[in-house]
Amino acid sequence: MRRFAGLLLAGLVWCMQANAAEAAQQGSLVVIGGALRADNAVVWQRVVQLAGGAGARIAVLPTAAANPERSGTNLAANLNRYGASAFVVPLSVRLKDRDYRRDAEDQELANSIRAAGGVYFSGGDQGLITRALVRPDGSRTAVLEAIWDVYRRGGVIAGTSAGAAVMSSTMYYNARSVFSTMSEGVNDGRELASGLGFIGNDIFVDQHLLARGRFARMLPAMLKKGYKLGLGIDENTAMVINAAREVEVLGYQGALLLDLSQAVVGDGKDFNISNARISYLDRGDRYNLATRQYTPSADKVDGKVDPQKPYMKEPVYSTDILGHNAVLLTMEKLIDNAQTEAIGIATAAPGEPRQELGFEFKFTRVADSVGYASAATEGYTILNLRLDVRPLQITRPWYK
Repeated sequence: MRRFAGLLLAGLVWCMQANAAEAAQQGSLVVIGGALRADNAVVWQRVVQLAGGAGARIAVLPTAAANPERSGTNLAANLNRYGASAFVVPLSVRLKDRDYRRDAEDQELANSIRAAGGVYFSGGDQGLITRALVRPDGSRTAVLEAIWDVYRRGGVIAGTSAGAAVMSSTMYYNARSVFSTMSEGVNDGRELASGLGFIGNDIFVDQHLLARGRFARMLPAMLKKGYKLGLGIDENTAMVINAAREVEVLGYQGALLLDLSQAVVGDGKDFNISNARISYLDRGDRYNLATRQYTPSADKVDGKVDPQKPYMKEPVYSTDILGHNAVLLTMEKLIDNAQTEAIGIATAAPGEPRQELGFEFKFTRVADSVGYASAATEGYTILNLRLDVRPLQITRPWYK
């Protein structure tokens, strides 16, 4: 019995050391919010650079794509246009005349990935990625273990849309509308599923953030799974996360950071939360997830907003806070304003359940709220706005 206990302890110590080593030896992540354009050179070039530079071997996994052959060919061509030597890994549930279970355990495929400097996951259906790469018992297939080897060795793991969703240990899967996730709740095995967890177990990741108003659906998922920090990246934009857990934003727009460290969930059956924090990181900005330190982009270094000299003075209000870019516009108008509060409203779309329910999103400038204005564009970085969400009773007089 004593010998067995000693072996068990040794096994536990080995597992802890292995997990620590995996975390310590990680490379870089490029988390892309979807709809990455072929001409977004700064993002494509960074993927190639992190994979080893000109001629870098990058394994393209079109596993999530509706048409994996077409998607894989196009992604490899884009990467090669920017200097890579990319190749397609033929692994997908949707590939005809192939057995994805056998391919996932194929040592030749695994070795080709292991020898690469980077891996790129396509967009599509993130559930197909985990279905193909994770065994039914939850363990890693040979191909997934090879992908982790690339990451542990210092390579880059990149993914767009569905390929971004799997970066988190929890991902949305088969999700309903943003409003419905708030009004109806989220459940493991239905709206939520396990991702691949490259970013670690403490950060929740979501994509298509500003274009689709998905910041709001991050809140119930984070509360359900106990996440304190969440990162949401917008379309045609990427977050680069290095081994020091420093986030750099590249591309067209930016990312939202949600902090629930001091948030309080209220009573009642309908979703409500108070004292959350929401920040917007613009392109070129850096934020360290470990130290919580922000570094502004070069065009914002001298652009700290003076709350005593606001640019605007009018009230800030949105009737559709879940609309395209609405949350960012609301935050930008508030951070450089004599007003200290902004209100956004969300209501159910026609045909959705809970037509009588709405939500009020209240954004408040508090003592630690900070803004930086760009000298080159009209863009802002916004840090630490308070966010409170409460349910509303909605009446619809046009209904009988």
